[in-house]
Amino acid sequence: MGRHHARVLASLEGVRLVGVVDPLGDREGWAQGVPVLRTLGELIALGIDYAVVACPTALHVDVGLELAGAGICALIEKPVADSVEGARALVAAFESRSLVAGVGHIERCNPALRSLRRRLEEGELGDVYQVVTRRQGPFPHRIADVGVVKDLATHDIDLTGWVTGQEYVSIAARTVSKSGRPHEDMVSAVGRLSAGATVNHLVNWLSPLKERFTSVTGEKGCFVADTLTADLTFYSNAAQATEWEALQAFRGVSEGDMVRYAIPKREPLLVEHELFRDAVLGGPADICTLRQGLRTVEVAAAVLESAAGGHTVELPAPAVVR
Repeated sequence: MGRHHARVLASLEGVRLVGVVDPLGDREGWAQGVPVLRTLGELIALGIDYAVVACPTALHVDVGLELAGAGICALIEKPVADSVEGARALVAAFESRSLVAGVGHIERCNPALRSLRRRLEEGELGDVYQVVTRRQGPFPHRIADVGVVKDLATHDIDLTGWVTGQEYVSIAARTVSKSGRPHEDMVSAVGRLSAGATVNHLVNWLSPLKERFTSVTGEKGCFVADTLTADLTFYSNAAQATEWEALQAFRGVSEGDMVRYAIPKREPLLVEHELFRDAVLGGPADICTLRQGLRTVEVAAAVLESAAGGHTVELPAPAVVR
């Protein structure tokens, strides 16, 4: 992700990209013409206002704590940390210094999901009954330090809570490991949210089919978001009763109109950086906060706990970090 962050930051209005840290140097020529430094200390010495942390997940805590200690704001790639304890340490470090910090849960910036969230907030679906996500595709060789739960499922955990405005209260999961790696590469999870909605997540690195699917079913119909194409479609419940008795009995809910919305499709990473830049400048902080990122890590840990123990895990209320 570092090369994509550098590309966007190099042309972002109001921001000047001044350096990139990579101990191995710029082997692929992605540094956008700025100095490539070997240590984080060298970057801090340039007097930067904020940094983007796009390194292996296992290094997020050490890098983040060094930035916080230097009084520098940070946008940390997701997941915010590879453990609950690490995520809590980051929250405490940045909050205690009143520093702006966020997590790169980029699905929050996908046009389809932003439109879906707004429509749910405006009551277009009524009560939310169920959220279903499918996120599957071939194994990404760049990932080596975490499994599919922390790398991919955290996308769906975060977007589900963000879109619905609800918290996870329980989760049950099963995992599979077929690729010969030490981590899981497939997970199936069922959960419950704080307002009673059910959740289903299917995530894997074992499919040749790449899919990014989110559906939200509720009182007035169903929204379906394809985040690969940034399309949002609404399937409404029919206003007219179905008179064909056999069809009515089979479907349960009669079909209504189907609408695919025309929505502006800006690059999610650019939107993410615009929002974080504005937050650093003191504007509205429409970003994924570290505290929200911590909650996602807590739910991911519960998914793995459930899969290991074969039982449903009840999640406590979001932790207070001191």
